[in-house]
Amino acid sequence: MTMQSTLARKSIATAGALLLSGLFSWQAHAAADAALYGPVAPKGSAFVRLFNATGQEVSANVGNTKLDEVGPQGSTDFSFLPGGSYSAQVGSQTVPVQLSPDSYYTLVNMPAGQPKLVNEPPFRNKQKALLRVQNLTDTKLTLKTADGKTAVVEDVAPNSHGDREINPVKVNLALYDGSKKISDLKPVALARGEAVCLYVTGSAGKFAPVWVKRPAMAK
Repeated sequence: MTMQSTLARKSIATAGALLLSGLFSWQAHAAADAALYGPVAPKGSAFVRLFNATGQEVSANVGNTKLDEVGPQGSTDFSFLPGGSYSAQVGSQTVPVQLSPDSYYTLVNMPAGQPKLVNEPPFRNKQKALLRVQNLTDTKLTLKTADGKTAVVEDVAPNSHGDREINPVKVNLALYDGSKKISDLKPVALARGEAVCLYVTGSAGKFAPVWVKRPAMAK
């Protein structure tokens, strides 16, 4: 074998090794991206999460989409599935739900009665943060600053929601029924482009307000 042919074979082998190395590296990066961001939702998907407003752990499924093992006052991130009609099972209860394409929903495991599907209008302002009050009680409610001087999200009717875009900041707020303070709330940090929801369940005298936000993305 001539020296030229030997060098040519070595060159081909080296190029092949580099190609395989590059392929494996790309696959590793793709796998890492998938682990970090999750799969991309197809166009026309609906998005749903589970919020457990009870004191017991619960699992749920919407069609074939599982929303597993959510602790008391906890929530999942949004999962996507094609828009359409589904049967949602939350614990031992089953309810029909209608999910529209390109829409977001929270399936609430209520402290009493059947689970409730709540519409979550998407928030797309990347410069501001959104405070949303989801009032699932029988009383009109207002979100104010902790000192009660400034209304932030005012007069949210029963079984409806109210929104307010604000600058990203850590805030101390309180929930009011008219001029009567119901309770101070845990401080909440707001980031640009983030929607943070205050879910309020219960009835007069026994309100249960809980902040619900998307879980922090793993780094």
